[in-house]
Amino acid sequence: MVKLLLVSTSAGSMGGNPTGLWIAELAEPWFVFKAAGYELVLASPAGGAIPVDCGSVKGDFFTEDAKKFMHDPEALDALFHSVKLDTVDLSEFDGMFIAGGHGCCVDGSAMKTAIETLYNAKKLVCADCHGPYALIDCVKEDGTPLVQGLAVTAFTNLEEEQAGAKEWVAGNAKFMETVFKEQGAVFENADPWNSHVTVAGNLVTCQNPQSALAGAKKCVEILSA
Repeated sequence: MVKLLLVSTSAGSMGGNPTGLWIAELAEPWFVFKAAGYELVLASPAGGAIPVDCGSVKGDFFTEDAKKFMHDPEALDALFHSVKLDTVDLSEFDGMFIAGGHGCCVDGSAMKTAIETLYNAKKLVCADCHGPYALIDCVKEDGTPLVQGLAVTAFTNLEEEQAGAKEWVAGNAKFMETVFKEQGAVFENADPWNSHVTVAGNLVTCQNPQSALAGAKKCVEILSA
């Protein structure tokens, strides 16, 4: 059986404004992976209850899978009792999926060890929307940026602007598109708010909330090969 590590932010605020996990970006992959028969472990940098961005439970952002997740006893138990990431035995896992939300921008380097360990072991690493923010600090075994020379995607600068988050991010974090290009990555993206998934070996990155479902399905495809 495939054992997959799901990782969420632990940050409930950034620059004094509330944030957290974008719930659909966890919920949609959760049900894809459950349908594939995977064993799932939900972890976060701090462990315990995961903060959910209130914007992700409103209107069209609160997708059917997100609603289903919030009424699923097993899913809710995982959400309220996530495992502390640095206590996880990474050798037990076949890969990891990092869900997004602006909270990822202020988790610091908590995910660095997990990403580098699994990536360098040739295991699957997938990150959606703001999940790729964790890649900024990561390096390959030779010390160069992990994304250098690789095709990647993430929530774009234009999407930050259209979401009304440009100044918020500029004052408290970094713009992933800008940093990845500076680090020598080949940055790819679709038009704003359209699904886009980029695969570079065992690294899979997904552009935005609309990409979480396709990203999870791509993970299943890769792990089934």
